[in-house]
Amino acid sequence: MMRDIFDVRDRVVVITGGLGQLGRQYCLALLERGGRVVVLDLPKDPGIEINKFEKEKNFLYFSADVTNKASLEAALKALIGKWGTPPHALVNNAALDSPPNSSSKENGPFETYPGESWDRVMNVNVKGVFLTCQVIGGAMAEAGRGSVVNVCSVYGVVSPDQRIYEYRQQEGSGFFKPVAYSASKSALLNLTRYLATYWAPKGVRVNTITLGGVLNNQDVEFLRGYQSKVPLGRMAREDEYNGAIIFFVSDASSYMTGANMIIDGGFTAW
Repeated sequence: MMRDIFDVRDRVVVITGGLGQLGRQYCLALLERGGRVVVLDLPKDPGIEINKFEKEKNFLYFSADVTNKASLEAALKALIGKWGTPPHALVNNAALDSPPNSSSKENGPFETYPGESWDRVMNVNVKGVFLTCQVIGGAMAEAGRGSVVNVCSVYGVVSPDQRIYEYRQQEGSGFFKPVAYSASKSALLNLTRYLATYWAPKGVRVNTITLGGVLNNQDVEFLRGYQSKVPLGRMAREDEYNGAIIFFVSDASSYMTGANMIIDGGFTAW
């Protein structure tokens, strides 16, 4: 019988920010295929989201702060104590962004962008990935196998088109897509390449997926501007990135490391 190269059964996959919009989708996709999912998150009300997974025998949740190494080490110790094995894969999904409806202070001109906002975004989006890779990725390297998936954004590859947000200025509220999110996601691209070459002798593959925008009740004006830049003419559904996660967790990507898979509806092709 032919082997299923996309098989993820019994693979232990750690997902940071696993109770967010996309994180939940990754969890469901892996659980449906027999994966064993471990979510690390700090949601406002974890009970609401965890209830959706409570009947899943292959699901664990640990309250963990990706910016705190001791917190991550405690989660890893608890995971191994529960399931008796280091993870097989890590999805660095946790991140901060400033959406179009956030405060004018967060979304003002570059010249007045608050330094504390820069620090907060960088702390989660870059340092959080760095620390999680040290702890979870390090355990996989010690075990001699594993796959790390760093979640990037098209705004880490190309600059945000500020014209998409001009409607906010016409409404009387100045808005500029902030610099910190773009800079933080760009940083992940070379962190990925660094770790891919560093951990290759240990059997750990490290790749990036670069995602386009996801439909999530955005303003009509924003949708009109953003979708006009997408050859496919729409934003992504929240489940349309699951295939990439399955691909990188499974043996289907066994000869792929240090790569950046762009999934954006063609946004960066123009």
